[in-house]
Amino acid sequence: MVTILAASFLSLLLLGALGLLAAYIYITPRLPEIDTLKDMQLQVPLRVYAYGGELIAEFGEMKRSPMEYKEFPARLIQAVLAAEDDRFFEHPGVDYQGILRATYHLVRTGEKGQGGSTITMQVARNFFLSREKTYLRKLNEIFLALKIEGELSKQEILELYLNKIYLGKRAYGFAAAAQVYYGKLPEELTMAEMAMVAGLPKAPSRYNPVVNPERAKIRRDYVLGRMHELDYITDEQYQMALAEPVHAEVHGLEEDLEAPYVAEMVRNEMVSRYGEAAYTEGYQVHTTVKAHLQQAANESLRRGLLAYDRRHGYRGVEGHIELFSNDAVDDTESWQAALREVSTSGNLVPTVVFELEEQAAWGYTREGNIVHLPWEQLAWAREYIDDNHVGPELESADQILKPGDIIYTVPAQPGCSWLAKKPTVGGALVSLNPDDGAIEALVGGFDFYESKFNRVTQANRQPGSSFKPFVYTAAIDKGFTAATIINDAPVVFDAPGLEDAWRPENYSGQFYGPTRLRQALFKSRNLVSIRLLRDIGIGYTVRYAQRFGFQRASLPRDLSLALGSGTLTPLELARGYTTFANGGYLVEPYLIDHVLGPNGQVIMTANPSQVCVACIEEQEASQQAEAEQVAGSELAPTPADKKPMVSKEEAEEEVAARELAQLKQEEMEPSEREQVLQGPRPRQVAARVINPQVAFLMNTMMRDVILQGTGRGALVLQRKDLAGKTGTTNDQRDAWFAGFNRSVVTIAWAGFDNPQPLGDRETGARAALPMWIDYMRVALAESEETPLIQPPGIVTVRIDTRTGELAEADSPEAMFEYFRSDHVPTGKADTQVAEDPDGEAPVGDITEQIF
Repeated sequence: MVTILAASFLSLLLLGALGLLAAYIYITPRLPEIDTLKDMQLQVPLRVYAYGGELIAEFGEMKRSPMEYKEFPARLIQAVLAAEDDRFFEHPGVDYQGILRATYHLVRTGEKGQGGSTITMQVARNFFLSREKTYLRKLNEIFLALKIEGELSKQEILELYLNKIYLGKRAYGFAAAAQVYYGKLPEELTMAEMAMVAGLPKAPSRYNPVVNPERAKIRRDYVLGRMHELDYITDEQYQMALAEPVHAEVHGLEEDLEAPYVAEMVRNEMVSRYGEAAYTEGYQVHTTVKAHLQQAANESLRRGLLAYDRRHGYRGVEGHIELFSNDAVDDTESWQAALREVSTSGNLVPTVVFELEEQAAWGYTREGNIVHLPWEQLAWAREYIDDNHVGPELESADQILKPGDIIYTVPAQPGCSWLAKKPTVGGALVSLNPDDGAIEALVGGFDFYESKFNRVTQANRQPGSSFKPFVYTAAIDKGFTAATIINDAPVVFDAPGLEDAWRPENYSGQFYGPTRLRQALFKSRNLVSIRLLRDIGIGYTVRYAQRFGFQRASLPRDLSLALGSGTLTPLELARGYTTFANGGYLVEPYLIDHVLGPNGQVIMTANPSQVCVACIEEQEASQQAEAEQVAGSELAPTPADKKPMVSKEEAEEEVAARELAQLKQEEMEPSEREQVLQGPRPRQVAARVINPQVAFLMNTMMRDVILQGTGRGALVLQRKDLAGKTGTTNDQRDAWFAGFNRSVVTIAWAGFDNPQPLGDRETGARAALPMWIDYMRVALAESEETPLIQPPGIVTVRIDTRTGELAEADSPEAMFEYFRSDHVPTGKADTQVAEDPDGEAPVGDITEQIF
C-alpha cells in the first residue's frame, strides 16, 4: 500500500513538473521583453511654471512624481517591504512559501485567493498583465517575475514599483501619495504616515484614510506591527506611531502662484501641439509670467472691480442661519458647516455675522478667524437700486446686517475687513515686455472657476478713445504735427439707412473750438479726432493701423473708427501699445518661454522677435548705401542723418546683454532656465513699423495724457516716464486704460460680459485707471525712471498755443513744441485769432454738416 502511495505521489510530482515545463515552453516565448521596462515611460502630468520656477498648475488624471530609488526614504522602503514582501531581497522573484500557502488555501476551500504575490510579481502584473484571478494569468505572472529578476536588479524593480503602484485618489506612486494625502514630500512623512501609505497597495479604496479612516487605521497598525516584528522600528517608535491619529485629507499639488487663466492658455496650447499625450508625458512648461507681477495683477484687478461694486450699492447678504442651538456643543461647528456651503470667489471670504454694534460688526470666517468690520468698511453699503442710483446714506450697521447673516468679506488690514459682494462686472489686465512681447502678467477675470472666459484674449470690445493714438500716429506720419490746429465743433453725419443722424459729442457735451492735436489727444476731444481721420483718409488709416498688428476686419471703414468703434481684445491693444513703448517696433505677445520633455530635455524654446535698435540701424544704413550705389549718387548723408554702423556680432551682443541684465534683475538661483539661456537660442529682430521720430512725438503726447490730461490720476506714482491713454465707449459700456513706460506695457479693462452701461461717470479714468496704477506701482517699484531720448531729426520750436504757428518774441501764449525737422511751422502767429485757453470756454455755434 505504501509503495502504491509513494508511486502515486512521485507520478503526481512528475506530472506536475512536466506540466510546469510544458507551461514554461508555451508561455515563455509569449512573454514581453523586459527591455521595455527599462524604457518604460510613466504617465506624469503636465506642469506649468512661472518664469522663476514657481508652480502654477498641474493637469492630468494620474498624479505622479517619479523618483529614483536612492531618493526614497529608507524607512518608507522598510514600511513597503513589511506590508507587501519582507523577503523581497531574498527570493528570486517568486516566494515559494507564499505559493504553498495559496495552494493550501485552494485545496482546503476550493477557492482561489490571495497569496504569494511578491513585489516583482506585482510589477509584472501592473506593467504587463490584467488583474483577473485565473490560473493562466498567475502562471504568466510567475514566469514573467522570474524573467524580470533575471534582467533587472532588485533596486530597479523596487523603483518601478514605488513609482507605478496605484494608491487611490488618482495617486500613482508613493511620492504622489505623500502629496495627495498629506501635502508632503516622502521624506517629510512621519512613521505613522509612511505606514499608512505603505498599506494602500493591498486595497486602495478599502483602506483609504480619507474615505475609510477606521479601516485605514487597522491596516496602518498592521503595517506598524510588521515593522516592529522585523526590527525595523523600536518599541518606543512603534508605540508613538500607534498613538498618532489618522489625519489624512486630499491635497492638491500645492501651487506657488495663482494664475489659472495663464494655466489654461498653456494647457490649450500644449494639447494643440501634442494631443492627449500632453497630459501624461510629463511636460514641464516654463512661462514668461513673473510671480510678483502676476500676484500684483490678481490683487489690482480684484481691488478695482470691488471698488466699482461698492460705488453702486450693496445687493444684499448671501443667506442667514440661526446662530445658537441648545443641542450644539460648539456652535462654531454649525457655522463652519453653513459657510462651507457658500461658494468661494476670488479673494472673497465667506463669513457669518455673530455680533453687531451701532456702527460696526463682528464676523466668523470659514477659516475660523474673527474679523472686525468697522464703519469705514460698512458705510458704503447703501441699497443698490440700479447702476446709477443707490439708497439713502446709512446711519447704523443694523440697517444692512443682523446676527446670523452670511456675507462675504475682504481683508482690509490685520483684524479688519471690508463688507463685500461678488462683483457682477468683469475685468481684465495684461502686461507685456515691450522688447520682445513676453507676457509678464495676465488675469482674465475676477475668478477663473466661476467664469473661464478669458477676457484678455477672448473679449472683443470697442477700445474707445484708447484707439485714438493709432489715428494720431497715422496723421503725424502723414505730415501733421502736434501743433496742427483742428476745429473742435459740432458735426452731424447723415447716411442712407440710418433713422437718426449721428451727432458725436465730447464726453463733457461741450465744444472748444480750434485745438492743437497735442491738446486734443490729452483732453480726448472726439470731434477733433473725427475731423483728423476725415482729413487723412479712412482707407489710409485702416492700412496704417495694420502696422500695429490689428486685423483689417476688426476696423470699421467709417469715421467712427476715430472714436475706437472697432473691436479688439485687451491683448491685441497691448501689442499695439508696445510699439509706442519700444520706439516703433512690432513684437508679438508670447507666453511659453521653453518646454522640458519627459526626460528633462529642452524640446522647445521661444523664438520671439526682439527689439534690436543696432540691428535695424545697420540694416537701414546698408539699404541706404545700396540705394546710393544704384543711383550712382556721390552725396553722403549729412552728419545729423548718419546712423552708427555696427556689426552683426555687436547687434547680437546687444540682445544677449539685455537678456543677461533681465536675468540678473530676477536674482534667480542657477536653474534649468538659465542653462537653457546659456545655450544658443535663435533670434529674430523685430521689424520697425513707425520711424523713431513719429514714435518719439507720440510718446511725448501720451505723456501729457498723464501729466495734464485724462490720466492725471497716475501722477500718484510720482514718475515722469509714464505715458498712456484712457478709453471710454458710448454709455460707458467699456472702460480702458492703456499705459506704458520703456520697460512695461499694461492694459486694464472693465465692463460687463454682456455689454451694458457701467453707470454715470464710470470712465476709463475711474473704472480702469486705478487697476493700472495699483499694478504699475509694483511693476515699477525697483526700476529707475527712463528718460525719453530725443532722436535725430527732432527739433524744439517755440510756438503760439492759440495757432500752432511760430510764436512772436513777446507772445504771452507761447510754449515749446517738438517737430520733425522737415515739418517745422513757417508762419508767424496771427494775433487776431480768438482766444481758446485751456479754460475750455465752449464754442457751440459752429456746425458742419457732412454727408
